[in-house]
Amino acid sequence: MDETILDMLAAYNCQSREDYENALKEIVQEVALLGLWRSKFFEHALFYGGTALRILYKLNRFSEDLDFSLLKTQKNFKLNTYLKAMEDELKSFGFKVSVDQKEKGIESRVESAFIKAGTHIHFLKANAPERIQNHIQSNEVLKIKVELDTDPPGLFNAEMKPLLQPIPFQVKTMPIEDLFAGKLHAVLAREWRGRVKGRDYYDMIWYIGRKAKYNIRHLKERLVQSGHWDKDRDLTSKDVDGLVREKIKGLNFEKAKRDVSIFLKPRERQSLELWDLEFFSAIIDRLESD
Repeated sequence: MDETILDMLAAYNCQSREDYENALKEIVQEVALLGLWRSKFFEHALFYGGTALRILYKLNRFSEDLDFSLLKTQKNFKLNTYLKAMEDELKSFGFKVSVDQKEKGIESRVESAFIKAGTHIHFLKANAPERIQNHIQSNEVLKIKVELDTDPPGLFNAEMKPLLQPIPFQVKTMPIEDLFAGKLHAVLAREWRGRVKGRDYYDMIWYIGRKAKYNIRHLKERLVQSGHWDKDRDLTSKDVDGLVREKIKGLNFEKAKRDVSIFLKPRERQSLELWDLEFFSAIIDRLESD
């Protein structure tokens, strides 16, 4: 494994298997982004979602997927050229990976792929202690999902953000107001067949705690596209407050906590003890649109 990667890994001060897995996934994500930058991907698309928040804005939880959106609708845009760029970049830094596109079973505006790397070999390359390596099965895989929205909802902006590792480069992303709108849309519209994405609620708290405002125009575009709002109706901040409150009323707080806890360090997990209807009701009072 390249010395630059080992230096990046050392900064995480890993103590447990979970620490090593989260750190390796995040470093893989950053190297993949470098490959996309080299291949001029960000001339066509931008980086958004929870991992963008983690890598670019220092969200204090780990994130497992790489989410991208085209700058404008291109339903025939092909992701596969850029997948090769990610794979080549990762291999150049000593990762043994494959990056494979997911075949669509149904018509969808989202292109998907997976970055896959053997867990045991990379823990070995990362010099993880034997007490950790000995509990890893030979067939275990580190997996990162890559998704690209080829028909993005409108009324968003784009900006460049620098990253300094593994070498200095830039990625295109959304301003914080637009990212917040995307997260509120996830809170309101994401359906997971009984699963609860507690990480969405954790991120919402993070935005509110930093007094971020959400782009209500972009949020409306997203809600209209997903069928959660009528395009001919205005969307006001009062409407958004009401929608979020209704969603919170039906939230299974214990499932939400379990979902997000694996992405947090112990000192952050303690804050989950606050999660109940009263706490979230007070948080929603602080929601602000731009």
